[in-house]
Amino acid sequence: MKKILVIAGPTGVGKTSLSVNLAKQFHGEIISGDSMQVYKEMSIGTAKIKEEEKENIPHYLVDTFHFDEEYNVKEFQSLSRKYIDEIISHNHLPIICGGTGLYIKSAIYDYQFLEQKQDDEFVSYLKCLSNDQLWGLLKVIDPKVCETIHHNNRQRIIRALSMAHDGEKKSDIVDAQKHEPIYDSFIIGLTMEREQLYERINKRVDIMMEEGLFEEIDKLVKSKENVWDLQSFKGIGYKEWIDYYKGSATKEECVEKIKKNSRNFAKRQYTWFRNQMQVHWYDVTKQDYKEQIRKDIETWLKK
Repeated sequence: MKKILVIAGPTGVGKTSLSVNLAKQFHGEIISGDSMQVYKEMSIGTAKIKEEEKENIPHYLVDTFHFDEEYNVKEFQSLSRKYIDEIISHNHLPIICGGTGLYIKSAIYDYQFLEQKQDDEFVSYLKCLSNDQLWGLLKVIDPKVCETIHHNNRQRIIRALSMAHDGEKKSDIVDAQKHEPIYDSFIIGLTMEREQLYERINKRVDIMMEEGLFEEIDKLVKSKENVWDLQSFKGIGYKEWIDYYKGSATKEECVEKIKKNSRNFAKRQYTWFRNQMQVHWYDVTKQDYKEQIRKDIETWLKK
């Protein structure tokens, strides 16, 4: 099996700098496993790696799509696997770095995405329903999939209901897959004490504001109508500003909401990675954690 190094963990824990460090040590090239850094116009709110920080290491799926273009997990799976093969053809080590767990798992596990016919009339009907009504329908039609979808995630609920309407439940499709890795992956998970991580997240949002997050968003909002409907504006750091533009929240309130959502997202990331993949966890506050990672990678590469 082809060897793939993965660097995962919650937002703000230090994945990006470690990925560059390891790429230099092990002749690696980096694929971004982040659902937002792919957009060219969105840099500050995504904490995108700066050009000088790349240190001449090739990076893929960074600044690849415009913010009004469609990008999803299926697209990521296809492109990331293509780049994995390309990097291996250079005799280099592919390194996937990011915090979007489903994206990473779709690349290195046997995930299959089926082409789905959409009944526009049925979808229009679903969109008229409240969150509670959609959730109630899903609990009746496909209760098993409710275990993996948040009850307020309208987009995923509507998709699951559409799949069932089309003849095959999402839970049945998931169960039919083996959930086995298709690469020899060594998955590094970075962690630290929760309160310390939350402090780092809060500080990072403050730095984003100092670097011009509001100006970045304001430019995009004024460049296109209905940006709030775009997939790119569903990301944390961007979606929270809708209330400011509606006149129902101040800048300060939006910033606090970004911090809160980022902290909550970090909690969900920990839970997801711990339950979904075999991760080797390293505490970044330990003085020798980088040396331990280096030794463990060397051992893995020799197998």
